[in-house]
Amino acid sequence: MQDGRVRVVVSGGTGVIGRAAVQSLLAAGHDVDVLSRSPENTALIESLGARACPADLFDPDSLQRIYAGADAVVNLASRVPVGYAAVWPGSWRDHDALRTTAVANVVAAARAAGVRRVVQESVSFLYADHGDAWITEQDSIEITPATEPSAVGESHVLGFGSASRAGVVLRFGSIVGDDAMTRFWLKAAASRRPVGVGRRDQWSHLVHTDDLGSAVLAALQAPNGVYNVGAAPVLRGELVDGYAKAVGVDSGAFLGPVLRRLAGPRVEPLTRSLRVSSDHFSAQTGWQPRRSTFDPAWFDAAQAPVAATS
Repeated sequence: MQDGRVRVVVSGGTGVIGRAAVQSLLAAGHDVDVLSRSPENTALIESLGARACPADLFDPDSLQRIYAGADAVVNLASRVPVGYAAVWPGSWRDHDALRTTAVANVVAAARAAGVRRVVQESVSFLYADHGDAWITEQDSIEITPATEPSAVGESHVLGFGSASRAGVVLRFGSIVGDDAMTRFWLKAAASRRPVGVGRRDQWSHLVHTDDLGSAVLAALQAPNGVYNVGAAPVLRGELVDGYAKAVGVDSGAFLGPVLRRLAGPRVEPLTRSLRVSSDHFSAQTGWQPRRSTFDPAWFDAAQAPVAATS
């Protein structure tokens, strides 16, 4: 895609990544349409300065209609359960449908409408545990029932790519900053409940909310393929202690083996050691994170609880 003003259609534009992406796309001078399914979402979209378009990710005809004349489609739709809700049966049903059926609909509609670029959100915890070794886009992933939906979505988008079309997958690190998940874990740390999963000597791949929008904007220039997106990896012990420090607690706690078993298979990908490099994305697009190295100030935007509870 050449530099200059383009028309971009965004789905998931009212979520954490979506709001940041819409703002960055508009600031760069692009025309931005955002899918909406409710008056509340329409009001939020319009407050951001974008156009709200009635459409449904599970209605391919509505997608094809909205995509007509678009230069790029950006799908950021997701529904990740927050905190301990993730262990309840059925809590991932909507999320999994958005990663599989909805992505298939997006790709099919984009192809039918003649769109030349599809950008899809994904996650870096698809990678297998690589211990202390650096992970690039060439390294192996590990498919389990928890990671399979995201892998299926990726395959749809990569299949869209060709000599004349671009399919771009962004494997984001775990999001930290101004978002509901960060606020949940800060409250957990303040109550001295477990925050960490895995071991203190394992690596976590993170991305701050300040860097989400610029990454999506940069993806409009990326060649076909998968890209890791995040800051420098951080040891999990430093991350968990960072949560604790932000709320005035000496150190953070980790889930024990019994609690991990009770939490179920959805927790397993979060225990993987992921020393993920985002150098390839930077080399291809010039993107650089503003928050390049984790520190406790990352939690400032979440307005942490004022004090720990005894």
